[in-house]
Amino acid sequence: MNTLAFLGKPADPYPFILLNLVLSCIAAIQAPIIMMSQNRQEAKDRIRSQHDYQVNLKAELEIRHLHEKIDHLLSHQWERLVQIQEIQLELLTEINRKNSCN
Repeated sequence: MNTLAFLGKPADPYPFILLNLVLSCIAAIQAPIIMMSQNRQEAKDRIRSQHDYQVNLKAELEIRHLHEKIDHLLSHQWERLVQIQEIQLELLTEINRKNSCN
């Protein structure tokens, strides 16, 4: 725009020193703002990852607790099964005795 608007005598000749100065100033102003926003985003990401870790840890503890409950139930089922088998054996031996007496 500088070269086309002022065909005869441009305000900023070819190396565009003034334009480079303006762009450098804009970049210098933008850099801290961009860095601050990145730091904020990193802090949010850190909090989010800590929250995810806590959720995963709690889920793992719940799964362990469920495994313990299932193991407990299975052990009680085995005990009950053994009791039922003992009762069945007693009944069978009683039936065998009655059959042998007859």
